[in-house]
Amino acid sequence: MSSSSSSSIAQLILHVSQQYTIYVSFIILFTGIFGHIINIFVFTRLTIFRENSSAFYLIAESIFDLLELMIVYTSNIPINGFGNDLTQTSLIWCKLKPFFTQSLTVIPLNIVCFAAIDQYLSTNYYPYLRQKSTIKSAKILTIIATIFWILHSTLALFFIEIQSKYGCNIYNRNFRNYVTYFYFLILIGILPIIVSIFFSIAAYQNVRRIVRRQMPIRRRRLDQQLTAMILVRVGFLVVLLLPYLLQRIYTFSTLTYNDSIISQAILQLFTAITVSFFNLNYGGSFYLFLITSTRFRRQVKYVFINKCWRIYCRKRIFQNQVVALVQSTASELDLQQIQ
Repeated sequence: MSSSSSSSIAQLILHVSQQYTIYVSFIILFTGIFGHIINIFVFTRLTIFRENSSAFYLIAESIFDLLELMIVYTSNIPINGFGNDLTQTSLIWCKLKPFFTQSLTVIPLNIVCFAAIDQYLSTNYYPYLRQKSTIKSAKILTIIATIFWILHSTLALFFIEIQSKYGCNIYNRNFRNYVTYFYFLILIGILPIIVSIFFSIAAYQNVRRIVRRQMPIRRRRLDQQLTAMILVRVGFLVVLLLPYLLQRIYTFSTLTYNDSIISQAILQLFTAITVSFFNLNYGGSFYLFLITSTRFRRQVKYVFINKCWRIYCRKRIFQNQVVALVQSTASELDLQQIQ
């Protein structure tokens, strides 16, 4: 194949990659931000979710997912969508972007694992295990995970640099092997997948036995709802995480090879697709819950129609009463002045 035809094919693939990134990225970004705001609003407004540790994890996950979308994902849109990569020209952003990416990527994954473990404990048959599921322990674990991964991400500030051949990247062989084969493969791949799947399935098995235990119907239904939501959340995570994980491992493993321009263009298209899948994991939890949980749909409807609409109507009625009172007082004053 001639160089001109190879160049034209590569340009076509890059154009498809850019257009895909532009449209899909903005859809995921805006719908994800909107969905997480509703998630936080619903879980904090309903009293049934207050002081529930699994609900706290879902709130915390939505908060960190918002940060991931607004900081990490928005920084990827100019790179893959418009070819404007600030990391290749700014050493500061070359180091800060991986710092934010590593911390804000792993923390939500940890929280999903914590939620699965907590739901397993809260639905367990043995009382001493159920007592381990508390809102206090959920807050402590979330704070510890946040501090740990922020400190871990500072490694990127020392080992990532800009060079003329490959731009902003990891050039230290040992750290590149650590990132490729331990960080991506274990910390954000195998470990969270195994932990979340195991404990979510175990929690589901516990919920199936709840009927045999004597407990309030309201608590039983809440446990069943949260267990089902966490189970589908884990399945959603696994399906969308694997393609991105394989792509990142391949990219780092082939860093030193000289590929053709068509291979590089195909890799960029594949990267754009897997990144969108991966970020859909951080932006789609609200819609996943809305589709799979009938009870959650009723709760969203109740919060926005029954509670918010009533509060709005009461405020409008109060404002109208105040306006009517002011007008009535003004009319009486005018009448007194005329007399």
